Amino acid sequence: MFIFKVEPTYVEELVQPVVVIGLGMVTEQWELPFHSHNKAELLFADTGLITLETEHDLWIVPPQGAVWIPGGLRHRAKCSGNPRGFVVFIEPGTVENLPETCCTMSVSPFLRALLERTAALPQNYSHESAASRLIAVLLDEITAAPLEWLHLPMPTDTRLLALANTMLSLPSERITLAQWACRLNMSERNLSRLFAKETGFSINRWRRQMHIVKALPLLAQGLSIQVIADQLGYESSGAFVTMFRKATGTPPRRFIAERMADIHSPLNIPAGGFYEY
Repeated sequence: MFIFKVEPTYVEELVQPVVVIGLGMVTEQWELPFHSHNKAELLFADTGLITLETEHDLWIVPPQGAVWIPGGLRHRAKCSGNPRGFVVFIEPGTVENLPETCCTMSVSPFLRALLERTAALPQNYSHESAASRLIAVLLDEITAAPLEWLHLPMPTDTRLLALANTMLSLPSERITLAQWACRLNMSERNLSRLFAKETGFSINRWRRQMHIVKALPLLAQGLSIQVIADQLGYESSGAFVTMFRKATGTPPRRFIAERMADIHSPLNIPAGGFYEY
């Protein structure tokens, strides 16, 4: 894997309050280390799948989706599955009603077209120009974009964080609530109550959400349903498909296929105006 290191000073040196940059790809996956910058960021995956991690949460961005990162938030990101897309940097105070917390967004074909068009603009555009008006429309569309649910909240309690990290690192393990309570020297009731208070999920629901988060990159890589089911500890591929359908409303293969079907034309990333990984 090629590690692309973004220096926060580069982002802060961008002169315009809003800058759109295309993301090119020279490797099948990339990873950015933990970093932060004053500008807010929208990271859009036209192809590939982005995983964003903050100190307390995980976010999954499937093809044709985006993740919103408020300014000043420490985060790291990685992408797999032939990633291409766009990143938008927005100066604080430029526009009202943007999300104050990290979240994933659905990207309409119109918003995708705006990202493609604004990435071709010169970065020294005038504030009274047609380019500036196009940027204003882009900001309106970002503000109005519907939110998605591909989020895995992490607890802050050190005991529960250890539990969550263990489940993430060993997704196929089927440890019972009673076993976890014994390991953490807590009653089952207190463990369940505290976990739900910190994450908003029961432990079983959190585990299912974690399996969705783990499965999506594997699906994007083209692994078979049986292989994914085995890696996540399901007794059969059918059991995994049933869980996935209940959680998302769609079988896993169709979920990825429908995302990819939204790509109506190849992405046009302007030369000279993009990162390459």
